[in-house]
Amino acid sequence: MASANLNIMIKAARKAGRALVKDFREVENLQVSVKGAGDFVSKADQEAERIIKEELRNARPTYGWLGEETGEEAGEDPTRRWIVDPLDGTTNFLHGLPHWAISIALEHKKEIVAAVIFDAAKDELFVAEKGAGAFMNDQRLRVSGRRQLTDSLFGTGIPFAGRGPLPAALKDLARLMPLSSGVRRLGAASLDLAYVASGRYDGYWERGNKPWDVAAGILMVREAGGFVEGIRDDDDVLESGRMIAANPQVFDAFAKVIRTRD
Repeated sequence: MASANLNIMIKAARKAGRALVKDFREVENLQVSVKGAGDFVSKADQEAERIIKEELRNARPTYGWLGEETGEEAGEDPTRRWIVDPLDGTTNFLHGLPHWAISIALEHKKEIVAAVIFDAAKDELFVAEKGAGAFMNDQRLRVSGRRQLTDSLFGTGIPFAGRGPLPAALKDLARLMPLSSGVRRLGAASLDLAYVASGRYDGYWERGNKPWDVAAGILMVREAGGFVEGIRDDDDVLESGRMIAANPQVFDAFAKVIRTRD
């Protein structure tokens, strides 16, 4: 049974998801226009955040807020805040690729306690609560059981357009790819982490995330039995944007590769 807070989060994600799916159907038509789809997608992103914010604020008016589009707002309750990415995978959305998600996390006393990642295009709803496990469409999630790097598939993000440490990412790829079954760059960090939780990936790492990209996914992986740590010893996983996530069997070997410094 989901808690009241998780039910509120699910309702908000589904409502925003319906709006985004409707907008997503229009993207292909907009691609051929002179102006392109950029402005349209930006408005869709903003509207999704407005819907989520309205739903969450109506239900829990005292909670704080951290959203990709509207930034941070303090709440009357200083111990709780929502952390929201209304459209993770905006570039995919813009190009008509059906791989994007809504990510909603609830933080209590600096710890993520509830999470929703909704892949509306595929109708896959990932949810987790601290101590209660992780699920996708009511099916319990567990990280994979693979034990060797050579059998393992990993996800990551690669910096683009001057955003983030590209040289470090390329060095990571050069070290990991010869040792693994492959690396995927699908363009939505929240879904990368959900895929680790569901065993589709065996691990994930990235250096350039924002809190709203990964807050829900961190809890999802941990509740599915996986490990999540910073790349550096002093990293705050949520705030630094540098993280490694994997199943327990390959985590140490995987982390050793990523933490290697040239």
